[in-house]
Amino acid sequence: MYRNSTQLAAGALLCALAAVFTCSAAATPAPRQTERSKQKVLAEKTRAGIQQKLAELKREVSKTESEREDAADTLAESEEAISNANRQLRELAGEQSETNATVAELAAAQQRLADTIASQKQQLARLLREQYVAGNEDRIKLLLSGDNPNRINRDLQLMAYVSKAQAKLLGSLHGNLAAVASNRDKAENAREELNEIAQEEREQKAVLEKEKARRAALLGTLSNRLAEQRKEIGGLERDEQRMAGLVDKLSKLIKEQAEAAAAEQRRQEALAAARARAAEQARLLAEAKKAERRAERERERERERERLAREAARKPPKLDPRTGAKVPPAPLPVPMDPIDDDEPPVAAQTPEPKPEAAPPRKPDIALAPAMPEGAFASLRGKLRAPVAGKLAARFGAKRGSGPSWKGMFIKAAEGSEVRAVAGGRVVFARWMRGFGNLILVDHGSEYLSIYGNNQALLKREGDAVKGGDPIASAGNTGGNEESGLYFEIRHKGAAVDPALWVNF
Repeated sequence: MYRNSTQLAAGALLCALAAVFTCSAAATPAPRQTERSKQKVLAEKTRAGIQQKLAELKREVSKTESEREDAADTLAESEEAISNANRQLRELAGEQSETNATVAELAAAQQRLADTIASQKQQLARLLREQYVAGNEDRIKLLLSGDNPNRINRDLQLMAYVSKAQAKLLGSLHGNLAAVASNRDKAENAREELNEIAQEEREQKAVLEKEKARRAALLGTLSNRLAEQRKEIGGLERDEQRMAGLVDKLSKLIKEQAEAAAAEQRRQEALAAARARAAEQARLLAEAKKAERRAERERERERERERLAREAARKPPKLDPRTGAKVPPAPLPVPMDPIDDDEPPVAAQTPEPKPEAAPPRKPDIALAPAMPEGAFASLRGKLRAPVAGKLAARFGAKRGSGPSWKGMFIKAAEGSEVRAVAGGRVVFARWMRGFGNLILVDHGSEYLSIYGNNQALLKREGDAVKGGDPIASAGNTGGNEESGLYFEIRHKGAAVDPALWVNF
């Protein structure tokens, strides 16, 4: 029997080695969708809901205006396209950097695996040669030698340890081969993602150049009309009304989503508490059942002892044949418990809370505040300027014969980085008449920072940002004459002086 087992082990080793040494690269797989593509599709689906809401909100704001044509509207499509292309190129550059780092890590891991596998193959080859040379004769001789049984047993155990070591080595080798295959798939996916990124970069650069040329041509034909409209008092007032309407509607939407986020958190906490209570009840029930089983076994022992005592009392006493004295009765045997008291504890079955009749729809909380209450107010007078440049217009100053400035305008070179003054969440990022490419960041506690006339918006609606994160690049969109940034801070819908908050 031992010989058969040894032969089977040797055969298994030979088969495994044959599989190891003859495995070849798999056939080239058919083109497949990369993980990056899947994640992009999922992200677009996730953003679709909030984008639709904000598009409707913008349309509602526009309904309050007259249908009077604005020259800057002609630029809207190309300015939005330039913004999107710039954002896409920035995102693609970040993805490319991350993917290149992943490829480098995978290459290093592949080399380490290759070295390990080469070493393991050498070990298996040596074991195979030794097993072939030794065969099974030594084991047979050991069994039939008639030697000390203890020594035979010790030697057989040693052989068993060797067999286990061989099996462990084989298992490790198979695991490493599987890791190589997985690593190869990941590397191939990363290379395909890099190709995708390169193709998308080429496409976005072409779009960017095309739209820049288109915008330049439009500016050439619209420059006189834009200059005239910038002087119109009514236009400036409509811009202010448009911004006030946008902030008002956004504030309501943010409040709704904040309440939805709080309700969802309470629901999750209640569900977690219900699960904890159910688990505790199940544990207590299991302990009670175990205690009851022990008590029942003890009662059975007591009944058995009483039965044995009655039987012993009915039997005549034994006499010592030499002395004739009564022999004291042997102690009653203690009944053996068929179930040991040290039995492993039975895992408590935790009943899941009863499923709801209809699973609640996940609330839309994409615009819920990302900062705790009161955090932004504590930063008053400590914020950094959103862009490096020259202050050209201050809060409260008159705009010619029109309304006063509700924010400030900072002259800056086109393309200069615009940074969030504090942490928060992007609640609006799109083109709007009078402000061009506009981005608003909610800082909680009904505080908003507003960044207008940007060349490009680098963040999307719903994105959480930290203070100092690049969110846009300065420009002169929306029909503005000079390149720079229009900046506001609002609290509860009212504009406040940014100079009280920001160190310029």
